[in-house]
Parts: sequence; structure tokens; C-alpha cells
Amino acid sequence: MTQPLGPVMLDLEGTKLTAAEKRLLLEPAVGGVILFARNVENGYQVRQLCSDIRRVRADLLIGVDQEGGRVQRIKEGMTRLPAMARIGECYADHPQDGLALAKDAGWLLGMEMAACGLDLSFAPVLDVESGVSSVIGDRSFSSDPQHVADLGGAFILGLHDAGMTAVGKHFPGHGGVAADSHVALPVDDRPLEVIKQRDLVPFTHLAAQLEGIMPAHVIYSAFDARPAGFSPSWLGMLRESLGFKGCIFSDDLSMAGAHEAGGPKQRAKAALAAGCDMLLVCNDRAAALEVIETCQGVETKRPAKLRYSRARPDLDALSALGRWRRAHAKLEALADKPEPTAL
Repeated sequence: MTQPLGPVMLDLEGTKLTAAEKRLLLEPAVGGVILFARNVENGYQVRQLCSDIRRVRADLLIGVDQEGGRVQRIKEGMTRLPAMARIGECYADHPQDGLALAKDAGWLLGMEMAACGLDLSFAPVLDVESGVSSVIGDRSFSSDPQHVADLGGAFILGLHDAGMTAVGKHFPGHGGVAADSHVALPVDDRPLEVIKQRDLVPFTHLAAQLEGIMPAHVIYSAFDARPAGFSPSWLGMLRESLGFKGCIFSDDLSMAGAHEAGGPKQRAKAALAAGCDMLLVCNDRAAALEVIETCQGVETKRPAKLRYSRARPDLDALSALGRWRRAHAKLEALADKPEPTAL
């Protein structure tokens, strides 16, 4: 009988499981694994690592940040995806071509990640670029909220075509602050109405199509003094006003933006109390162990719908698919295209 999934999603040290990690994955509070660049040599090795993880525990979710542009953990043997802003530029010039390209990008990403053995990629980025955020920047499709919603929707359709779920980030929008929540706690002081009419637009349009959403480690002072991922008010809005029924993933609880809530135990309790279903704890094993201890007996049900449930495509057979060849050629050409020169 499969044991219930716990709420903790943790990381690994290297490209192979250690004996200590095998024991750790058996902890009932653990529900998933996220891979980083240090865990990756190429797609074949990732497929083997995912297989090894599932031999230890078949039900664990395995995810990765594979967005395109500067955020691609698995590179060797994979399509070089452009930054999503390049697709946004295509959409601004030729809307139908841009939508088709966004859908193909989601499909190709989904097929390649599924072939590597993964259940999900934390994509698409639904932040609206405002010209101030270095951590978001060209990861965003556009500075136009409706363009982000349109292209994000097409990308999600592509992921679904590939049998992969979609996890939108970073609710309610990280694009309006300059600080990077990996190293600081950003505060967005804009009026709530401005955030609703701008940053929230993609999430409002797409909440029903997403299986997962990741809130930002950002304080939106006009609405709550707590970062969104620790805020029952923000996550309550996501559930009630936006009607989101999927899995809420905390952003990494080891990031500086999360330290506002206290130590690892306090962060875990605050995120769960706010409404998070899965807690990411990365790059800090001591903190992960503390969170696992805190989460003993906590069971989460929503992640079950995030598992990749189709027969997995073969890495070596992808190039035989006409859609893959066409999408691969277009996306790599766009990845090679120089960025527009700022005036």
C-alpha cells in the first residue's frame, strides 16, 4: 500500500542518491524532490536519477525549474529554450505566431521533461515585467498583463498536450519589486488596486487551468504585512476569489525572503497555516531536517494530481516527431537571436 504523501519537497546533493538521502526519502513527511543544476549531467543521467528515486519511493513527486532563457537546469541534450520575453516580442509583432510558439514551447518542454523522468517543471512564469526586477526581467512574457495571460495560457495548453501539469509563479506577481527574494525580503508598496489591475491579471485568467501555483516571498503592504506565501489573506483570495483548486507550493523556505517568519520550524508552520500544500526546503539540509520533524503526521492530498500519468516519451525518439523537430528549430533560433538594444 502506498503511504500518504507528506508536504516537504527537498533537494539532493549531487547526481546520484547517497545512502543518507535514500533513508531521508522514506520519511513520511517527505512528498517530493526538486532537482537543481548540481544534480544534472544530461537528460539520460536525470532519467536514471529519477528512476533511482522512484525505486526508493515510487509515489514521490519530482520537479525542476526548467523555464527557458537563464533558468534551465537540464541543458545537455535538451532544446535551448529562449527567454519567454523573446516569445512575448514575437506575440507583439504577430499575435497568432506568438501564441503558436508559446504553445509549442510548453509542449516541447513538457515532452523533454517527461522523457527525463520528471513529473513537473515549475513553469510558466506569470509575473508581469515592470522594468525594475532583475530576478524576473526576461523570464516574464511581457510588460503587458493581458499578453502574459494570453501567452501563459498557450504555454499551459502545450504542457497539457504533453501530459504535463502547469505550475504558475510567483503569485500575486514578483515583477513590481527590485529586490531579489533569494537574498532579501522585497516589499511592494503599490496600492492593491494597481496590483489587481496589473500583476493579478494572468493569475485571475489562468487559475482554473493551473494544477499548481507558487506564491512569492514578497510583502504587498497595502493588503498584508506578511509575505504572500505566509499570508492566509493572499492564499485565501487565491482559493476563494480566483477559485484555484490545485496545489499551492511554497517558494523555497530557505530563501532570505522567507526568514521573516522565523526559523525553519516557524516558516513551515506559517506556510502550512496560510494554506500551502507543499513546502520547498532547498540548499539547507539542517533546515530540511527540522521541517521534516515539524511536519510529521501532516498529509497532503492535492499533489497526487501533479504526477505524470502517461507512458513516458523516449528521449531518443523525440527527434522522430515532426512537431518536436519544428518546435526545436524555431525555439533554438529564437534563443540565438540577439536581445533588442535598449535605446
